[in-house]
Amino acid sequence: MKIAVLSRNTKLYSTRRLIEAIEQKGHESLVIDHLKCDIVMDDSGPVIYYKGDKLDTIDAVIPRIGASVTFYGTAVVRQFEMMNVFTAVESQAITRSRDKLRSLQILSRSGVRMPKTAFTNSSKEENNIMNHIGQAPVVIKLLEGTQGLGVMLAETEKAAKSVVEAFDSLKTRVILQEFIKEAGGADIRVFIVNGEIVGAMKRQGKEGEFRSNLHRGGHANLIELNAREKETALKAAECMGLAIAGVDMLQSERGPLVLEVNSSPGLEGIENATGVDIAGKIVEYIEQKVTK
Repeated sequence: MKIAVLSRNTKLYSTRRLIEAIEQKGHESLVIDHLKCDIVMDDSGPVIYYKGDKLDTIDAVIPRIGASVTFYGTAVVRQFEMMNVFTAVESQAITRSRDKLRSLQILSRSGVRMPKTAFTNSSKEENNIMNHIGQAPVVIKLLEGTQGLGVMLAETEKAAKSVVEAFDSLKTRVILQEFIKEAGGADIRVFIVNGEIVGAMKRQGKEGEFRSNLHRGGHANLIELNAREKETALKAAECMGLAIAGVDMLQSERGPLVLEVNSSPGLEGIENATGVDIAGKIVEYIEQKVTK
């Protein structure tokens, strides 16, 4: 079987591990920079060209689409789908997960536990969005932020209003979310492949930091999930339509609360923390779905 990893950088840990896993299981691997793909359509059917070559011998693709190139990256994934090539993560699910507001709306509709969240089109005094959240402190997030960037903690209601008004003046939209103090600057990343939890870690932010992202200097350890945490993570991935997902949750007094469902979760932190061959699990999933 010929399996392509859609990635812009062959040196990234996740890309390297996927290539290793593909080849260790006896398959042919290929890394494709999705931004260098040409999408061609006519009455003979959809085609993709990469560096001048027609891609017509690929059996499956593993999308590793960065948030900054979601539009073109998902267009390439969708073209592969139109060509009847199996994609480990569907284009529509990637698009859905990358829209922070839409994903939270889907999770809410599905009854997934989450911190109370609010979004408004007005920052005027008469529309006090803080009334929907409760008392400060409050977390303010840019809709397009990733890896902890664009996430702020407003310690007071006055500070929250000022930040929202400032972003509103720049025509930049934000969401407000209740601050879960008891989480203590830590969260849980649950890695799911094909409806099964294959690894989980607890990420702790560095001292004085409420964000737990490893890219922000945090560290991770193996964690044993309880029944409610397992149920919540699986439900979140399912309602987002993601066969491969990284579900981020907070531990709170009222149980696990989902922050985000990631469609391209990194492998380095989770593999190092758990010792599990996550890349191999992804290739095994593809083997189950694609028969040659």
